[in-house]
Order: sequence, then C-alpha cells, then structure tokens
Amino acid sequence: MPLYDCMLMLKPMVTKESAAELVARVARRAYQRNGVVTDLKSFGKVHLGYGIRKLDGRHFQGQLMQMTMMVPPSFTKELHYLNKEDRLLRWLLVKHRDAVYGLEFINEDDGKYEMDRFRRHSSSVEDEDVDEYDDDNDDDDEYEIEQE
Repeated sequence: MPLYDCMLMLKPMVTKESAAELVARVARRAYQRNGVVTDLKSFGKVHLGYGIRKLDGRHFQGQLMQMTMMVPPSFTKELHYLNKEDRLLRWLLVKHRDAVYGLEFINEDDGKYEMDRFRRHSSSVEDEDVDEYDDDNDDDDEYEIEQE
C-alpha cells in the first residue's frame, strides 16, 4: 500500500476535542479499508498568506494537522466527504513518491550513495554555468570614492 500525507487546515476556533474527533473519523475510515495511520502531527495555529472565505467569514489563521497513512489507492476517492465538513478550511492528500518500506527498507544502503544519483544528472550542466556578460576585467573607476 502506498504512503499518503493528509493535510488538514481547520478553522482557528475549532476545539482540540472537535479536531481529534475529525482526525479519528478519517483514521477510522482508513482502518476500515485495511490502512494504517503511521504518524500524526499538529503544527498548531498558522497564519495564512491570504484569507480563505467560508460561509462564516474570511479566515486568516488556521490549525494545521498532518496525518501520514498507508492506505490503498482507492481510498483517495473516499475522502471527498471532507468537502462538506464545516470545521475544515482546506484539505489535501499527497502521495509519497519513492517511499521505501518493508523488506526493501531493511536492505537499504543507509544513503551512502545518495549523492551519486545527483552527480550523474548534474555533470552535464557544469559548463553551462558560465555567465557571458560577466567581465571581471572591467574598470571600476566610477565606483571609487575620493578621500579628502
């Protein structure tokens, strides 16, 4: 099963008990589909870059929560009931790409060769880094300060 992050932006006035009930409802739905919630983080109140308009006004703050879970891919279609949830400002489901778990995680090389992949891709770009307008031999007399 793939790993997903479910980001929940709740309204700022939602109580902790109400937020916990909403998270438990999502987790219960994941467990019903044989999924597992692996991590739960609360980032507290965050200031938003812009106001999110809802029926009860415009919100410039929100409570941000992140649920990490392993669920089947069909689970993503079941979360659309969150659109009708009046405690939420926004929600987002993000799939982890190249996540390693299970037996593949045990046989991993602990990241020893992690930068080798980067060097392979970046070696062709090294020579393109030269700036054609960079003249180091310029006379910079116009910037000199006269001392009295």
